[in-house]
Amino acid sequence: MSDMNDLIKKVVLTGVGLAALTKEKIEEVVQEVVEKGKLSEKEGKEFIEELLKKSEGAREKLEGQIEKAVQATLNKMNLVTRDEFSKLERQIRQLKKAVKEGKTKK
Repeated sequence: MSDMNDLIKKVVLTGVGLAALTKEKIEEVVQEVVEKGKLSEKEGKEFIEELLKKSEGAREKLEGQIEKAVQATLNKMNLVTRDEFSKLERQIRQLKKAVKEGKTKK
């Protein structure tokens, strides 16, 4: 694609958060550019495919970063994990059973 098309891509990518781009929004923006004669139909379709791929990649990267940040925050909070909680529940059940059995033996 030409320098003009690269400029259009940069403007679109900068103006609309890439991770937030939906397929409908991408198609809408590209259709406007095609209608204004800045891109041919073929270039528009290629541009849509490229933006969809980049949008999905950016979304996955953002999700990964959010997951890491949440996990780091949870680790700092020193919360009990689900496995640790389940282990404690089992131990409590065992202790209750042992106490109950101890009371009935006396």
